[in-house]
Amino acid sequence: MANGAAATGAADRGLDPKIIDRISGLELVARTIVEGFLAGSHRSPHRGSSIEFAQHRQYVPGDELRRVDWKVFARSDRLVVKEFIEETNLACHLLVDGSESMSYGSLNWNKLDYARWCAAGLAHLTLKRRDTAGLVIFDEEGRQKVAPGNGEAQLLAVLTTLDSAEAGGQTRIGAVLDWFASRLTRRGIVPIFSDFYDDLDAIVKGLERLVHDGHEPILFQVVDPVERSFAFEKLLRLDGLEDGGRRKVDPRALREAYLEEFNAHNERLARHARSLDVDYLLVDTSQPVDQVLSTYLARRSAKA
Repeated sequence: MANGAAATGAADRGLDPKIIDRISGLELVARTIVEGFLAGSHRSPHRGSSIEFAQHRQYVPGDELRRVDWKVFARSDRLVVKEFIEETNLACHLLVDGSESMSYGSLNWNKLDYARWCAAGLAHLTLKRRDTAGLVIFDEEGRQKVAPGNGEAQLLAVLTTLDSAEAGGQTRIGAVLDWFASRLTRRGIVPIFSDFYDDLDAIVKGLERLVHDGHEPILFQVVDPVERSFAFEKLLRLDGLEDGGRRKVDPRALREAYLEEFNAHNERLARHARSLDVDYLLVDTSQPVDQVLSTYLARRSAKA
């Protein structure tokens, strides 16, 4: 799909501190088991030595004596070993679509601005919890990258990269997802912020690769309210983004066909996401960012 018409400039490219304040009490909880190395509140698939007891098992020669539960031995004369659930930090791999279609906006900000605000909010929440976050801005390929890390310096690097991103280039989301999956060394969540105006079959293949490799994609489909309504009344010149050309049209004659295609595309994307057990959100850029993130994270935490 393609969209058009000139975009208005962004009034403010930073993330409003008030938004951060209103969502900072929520936790970004992974619903799938993730790997990691730091103490946190996310379960690892590895059993090890940690604070949360898992189970006893029979002692076998070679086990460390310090792991023997001597209280059980005193009561039952049985040698058993304590096993624990290892706690690990969350790996949050943020993907933000920086292609030209993301430059569209009928408000005082465009889709890329909105996507960067959402990504900044999740990065803040993740890194504040001493978890790990990384970032890729992409179009046809990964264009700007911040390797996964943690700490204040990492947050600054992520926010600086988000702030400097400019919309441009064509989209190849499916190829980017496949490329990205091949380079991830740690399982984690992969929030993807995009309008997803690209070949759905390729997108689904990329998502399948991520899921197969143990990652948990989250799809934030960022759309402008005008894209949802096509509420134009007068003759319109559409400037096709991503080499779409220019065309003068009567929007009233196109509205029904446009909305049918637009909704069918989004419904197919949502259906594929459900089939992969992947979270999908259609996000309107007129919605308050903090409301979108708060509602989703609260629902996500309830599922965990």
